Parts: sequence; C-alpha cells; structure tokens
Amino acid sequence: MSLLEAIRSALSAIGANALRSALTMLGIIIGVAAVIAMVAIGAGARERVTGQIKSLGANLAIIQSGNVTQGGVRLGAGASSTLTDEDAAAILKEVEDVTAAAPVLVTRAQAVYAGANWSTQITATDLDFFAAREWEIGAGRLFEPEELRKGEIVAVIGQTVARNLFGEEDPLDQQFRIRNVPFKVIGVMAPKGQSALGQDQDDVIFVPLDTGRRRIVGRNYARDRSVQSIMVKFASEEAITPGIAEVSALLRQRHRLMEDQEDDFIVRNLTEIANTATAAATTLSWLLAAVAAVSLLVGGIGIMNIMLVSVTERTREIGLRLAVGARQSAVLTQFLIEATTLATIGGAVGVGLGIAAALTIAHVAGWPSVISVQTILIAVGVSGLIGVFFGFYPARRAARLDPIEALRRE
Repeated sequence: MSLLEAIRSALSAIGANALRSALTMLGIIIGVAAVIAMVAIGAGARERVTGQIKSLGANLAIIQSGNVTQGGVRLGAGASSTLTDEDAAAILKEVEDVTAAAPVLVTRAQAVYAGANWSTQITATDLDFFAAREWEIGAGRLFEPEELRKGEIVAVIGQTVARNLFGEEDPLDQQFRIRNVPFKVIGVMAPKGQSALGQDQDDVIFVPLDTGRRRIVGRNYARDRSVQSIMVKFASEEAITPGIAEVSALLRQRHRLMEDQEDDFIVRNLTEIANTATAAATTLSWLLAAVAAVSLLVGGIGIMNIMLVSVTERTREIGLRLAVGARQSAVLTQFLIEATTLATIGGAVGVGLGIAAALTIAHVAGWPSVISVQTILIAVGVSGLIGVFFGFYPARRAARLDPIEALRRE
C-alpha cells in the first residue's frame, strides 16, 4: 500500500465513524486551542510588561535619599534629603559611561486653568531628565538653558494634563496656575502611556528645577539645593553595574561618610528590575502553556483508546490483508497514519479555535495577545507526534495479529 492509499484509507475509516472520530479529536482540539490561546496571551502580557518598562528609558539607575540617623534614631529612607543637584553634576562629570544625570523633585498639586482644574504630579528637573527617559517633545519645545538657570516660570505638560486642563484648546503659550503661581505652557510631551506599575506617565507637569524648589515644593529644598532623587543613564547595559559602584564611591566621598557608616542614599538598577519582570512574564506564559498541554495528553489517551477499539472492530479485515500477503509493516503504517491523521485534523481545528479565542479575549478583556506562526506550527506538529506516539501501540497490536486467529473472529 502506498502512502497516498494509506492516507485515503485513514480518511475513509475516519469518515465511516464521523461522530466517534469527532469526539476522539475533541481532546486534541481543546488542548491545541488552549495552548495557542494561552501562549498568545502570555506573549502579549510579556510584550506589554516589556514595553511599559522600556518606556521608563533604557540603562537607567535611580539614586534616592537613604537612611538618616539623628541622635541614635534611624529615621528611615527618604526622611531627609541627602542629595543635591551638585551631586548630579559631579556624577555626570566624573563617572565614566554616564550620559545623563538628572536631579528630580516630585510633588502633587492642583493645576487650574479658567474654569478647569486637575490634580497632577509636578516634576521639577532639568534637560537631562528627558534624555535619560528618552522622551520626545510632541509639540512646542523643552526648557532652554537660560530658563533653567534663571528659574523661569514655564512648564512642559503631559498629554493627560493637556486633555483634562485645556480640552480641545491648544495649550501652547497658555497660562495656568499651580498654587497661585502663573505658569506658561511652552511644550507638550509625546505620549508615554502607562508604567509597569499602572501609573499614567502622561499625567505630569514638568517645571525647571529651581522654579519647582522655590515656587512649588518648598523653601527647605531651595535653601539646601537638595533634590529627592537623581536619575542616571548609562551608555550601555554592561556599564550599569561598574557604573553604580563608581557612583556609590563618589557619593560617599562627597557626603564625607566614614567606612563604618551606612550609605545615606539608595541606588536602584531599573534595568535589573526590567529583566526580572520580563523573566517572570516569560515563566508565566510557559506555565500557562504547560497547564493547557495537559489537555493534549488527555486527547492522546483518547486516540489510543479509539484506535484499540478500531483494531478490535476490524480484526477480520486485518486478518484478510495479512492472509493475502500484506506485510506487518504495511498494516502498522496504515494504523499509524490513521491515528496521526486523526490527531493532525484535530490540531488544525484547534489552531483555528485557539486563534479565535485569543482574539476574542484580546477584544473583550482588553488584554494583549501575540499569535506567532512558530507557535502554530509547533502546536500542529505536537498534535501529529501525539498521534504517532499514542497510535503506535494499537498499530503494533494490529500488525502482530495472527491471520488465522483474526479470520476466525466474528
């Protein structure tokens, strides 16, 4: 029997018991559909997490005020600001492979324009912040060096602030108030979207560092020229770890810390956090696929069961074929092809249902899904291998039947 004849025979046998074949394929269909859908959703989640983390900027570290001890009492992280904009300037100048070092002050305040108002985050910083975050201007312009030096009362706003404060009106060159201080809008940032923690990154107003210290945040920061944090961007991912060590040594020297004293600052490696989050999302997607793959195992057992029934029902046919000269290998191949065909058809149907399920979930729940050709090919291939694996025992049993005993069966 040729391969084409074996396939025709397999399709004929499947068609002769259409309902039974459909029920047998159900386990494979559900398994493949579940694997396709879960892998697509897992890949979509991984891409969303990666995109949100990358929106913070690449190769970043954030330096924050650390523990402070007064009179033997440890006040905890951030209790007192120990960082200054001079620290940021020194890091940029003295640490190799640092391409930007932005001093940052953050607070929340109410912005008011005409009859509208909006509570938002106010970030006082300099031009290095936008370079570190890789954040482009959408309309207008960023601060000029002279405006930063003089502490001019100007602002660059995010898309969310522009929409809620100015509506359809063009915000450029408009004036609004923050704590009764009139600010002029000179630019609107390009959209950034949500952060990895779900925070709207476009809900922000940027003002020059000195302006924020004197006019919004408070006099204590202005008197000490202190800042809450410093955002540091390195030239490459490989430069981050040695660069952080250099930054720590420089800040300890500048803050005159003795060897037995703890750091009065905390350095957080955002790239390391990003890699950890991506790895966690990848692990989750594989876990979902593994759980869904259990259905494939159940489907394979169903194929083995129905093929054993088929061998029993067709014992006389097998005996007749063997009696007229058919080789055992031909009988083995016929039943293997029948089991594989059954599994492959189920896999193909499962792929269609899996893609439909992934797209439906993405549409209804707003959850991203990424369907790859590689996943589809693997799912169909695995379903075929399941047919071979679970169909081998029934096929081998059919091939080893004694023709005389088989012909005696009713």
